[in-house]
Amino acid sequence: MAATPHPRRTDTFGELTRELGICFGGDYNPEQWPREIWDEDVELMVRAGVNLVTVGVFSWARLEPSPGERDFAWLDEVLDLLHAHGIAVDLATPTASPPPWLGILHPETLPVNADGVRLAAGSRNQFTPASRIYRERALSIATALAERYTTHPAVRMWHVGNEFGQIDFGDDAAREFRLWLADRYGTIDALNDAWGTLVWAQRYRDFDEIVPPRRMPYLVNPAQSLDFRRYTSWALQRVYAEQRDAIRDAGATQPVTTNFMGFEPLTDLWEWAGGVDVVADDQYPDHAAATASSDIALVQDLMRSLGDGRPWVLMEQAVSATSWRPHNLPKSRDRARLDSLQAVARGADAICFFQWRQARTGAERFHSALLPHAGADTEVFEGACALGAELQRLRPVVGGRVAASVALLFDWPSRWAADEPGRPTERLDTLEQVQRWHRALWRRGIAVDLVRPGADLSAYRVVLVPHTYIVETDAATSLRAAVQSGASLVVGPFSGVADVNAGILTGRSPVLLRDLVGVSGEEWVGLPDAPTPLTVEAAWTTGPATAEATVLGERLRADGADVLARFGEGHLAGAPAITRYAVGGGTAWYVGAVASDEALAAVLDDALDAAGVTGVVPDRVLPDDVEAVRRGAALFLLNHGQATRHLTVPGPHRDLLSDADVDGRATLAPGAAMVLIERHAE
Repeated sequence: MAATPHPRRTDTFGELTRELGICFGGDYNPEQWPREIWDEDVELMVRAGVNLVTVGVFSWARLEPSPGERDFAWLDEVLDLLHAHGIAVDLATPTASPPPWLGILHPETLPVNADGVRLAAGSRNQFTPASRIYRERALSIATALAERYTTHPAVRMWHVGNEFGQIDFGDDAAREFRLWLADRYGTIDALNDAWGTLVWAQRYRDFDEIVPPRRMPYLVNPAQSLDFRRYTSWALQRVYAEQRDAIRDAGATQPVTTNFMGFEPLTDLWEWAGGVDVVADDQYPDHAAATASSDIALVQDLMRSLGDGRPWVLMEQAVSATSWRPHNLPKSRDRARLDSLQAVARGADAICFFQWRQARTGAERFHSALLPHAGADTEVFEGACALGAELQRLRPVVGGRVAASVALLFDWPSRWAADEPGRPTERLDTLEQVQRWHRALWRRGIAVDLVRPGADLSAYRVVLVPHTYIVETDAATSLRAAVQSGASLVVGPFSGVADVNAGILTGRSPVLLRDLVGVSGEEWVGLPDAPTPLTVEAAWTTGPATAEATVLGERLRADGADVLARFGEGHLAGAPAITRYAVGGGTAWYVGAVASDEALAAVLDDALDAAGVTGVVPDRVLPDDVEAVRRGAALFLLNHGQATRHLTVPGPHRDLLSDADVDGRATLAPGAAMVLIERHAE
């Protein structure tokens, strides 16, 4: 049931940024304000250097106050006003937030939760993607917008919906899920075989007997849950594709996109990425967390990777505090600046915020904005003006790419399957392991691409598999080819456990990779709360003298691999924990436990050294809280910490931000940033 997308227009966003430089702005909701405010808005936008705003995301009730009644006059005026002031528009279809009348007249368009409760209208996201009536109404308003505005000179991008991530367990979803399953499996016997339904007497006679994984007396069949997640991502993608195609059919040549949400669990972004002309993302890291800077760098690397390395759009972020956490700490002006420069460093050519003017009413009235309640005479607005000016200095960076020699495998279905209950431990979290492994590379100034299992890995010298629960034959073949060609491979615990239907692969684990890693396992073991010591072998010359494991370990046997560390005590005492195996032209490491940070870093250093991969500055490990990224000819240095840091920078450079010369040694004050271009390269 895969939709056939319009061909992706891969350079339309590049055309925009070559004209404007780095785009800067945010969501603009003029329908929430009286007309006299609009003139002040555009004048202040010009003062701040804003050159792109998203309009219309939550405007359905204003555009269609009653079924079939359309009011475009206000939007005509807004677009004309913005264009007259040189501000480009990312025009949104307003379909993420249906007006109350839709849910009241057609309650079947409202989602049902896993407990069978139909949610009420009156908030946002109150729709089920399975509802034919919702999709028809959404397509109607999207088509009307496209037909009216596709040639308007202000409209330079299209933005479908908002933050797709809705889920529904109702009857419409059940009906569609059955059709999706019939298309996937063909026969009910094939489904029963794939799902293993003889367990707990779950065998189905017909597709009509299947329901979504609603609230049940005990655990749900993990294969059923996995397929429902796949279906939900597909159903949401169809909503997007229908509106995108309507925009294209109206003659639009501008790029069409929607705003992703990082590692949001309900959408498989590898499946979605081919349907957007430019990848866009909303990013709201908890900046109070100690690992916030490295964690958001991982998200930004994902966005760049989804677009095959092309520049992407930071569609939303907070300029200060959010309003939806239980306790909302504001960002400093320096932090807001640094967050934006970090996104540019990792491939973004648009830096936008939610939102332009802080809302006076509604649920987000305390969410920060570029123009706060207190007006333009504020630290936040002055910081926005300064940021707008700085971003224009970075025009030489526009279109540049981040080159990576390290690939990191990540897959949504694998994450979904690994997160199901009934595992050896529920403390092993896929995303947390990906973050830990990526963070070690972040601290070394080494760029990372995220890749989908089964992808061509020939461009990479190091391949990391922190935790990929599902490994299919194509993924194993791809990994094997990379190592045979000379790459370093590092595989983490509880990987290669299951097949595409979440069924456990039988035999010594990891079944499809055991010949590649030279080690095999027979048991996955939850570890005690106290860290389990690992005994380091003499062969591990680059590792720490002591190491520990937590959460989960494996009972392994070395099948030709060198043992670098063993479990020192407990249920797994004496068993290999970390191994290294030379195979073909490369080397494979297996980390059969959640190893301590020091041990993991040593393994990764071993693999990087074997492949000859180094960071972008001579320091092997960067000073604490410092980030170093090369994008094209520009070297970005960012200090996310509270102490002044120094690092070596080879060759004479000029800082695009300060226009100062930097030669040999860079000094970064707390919250400081440099964007260095080699002087001879200018």
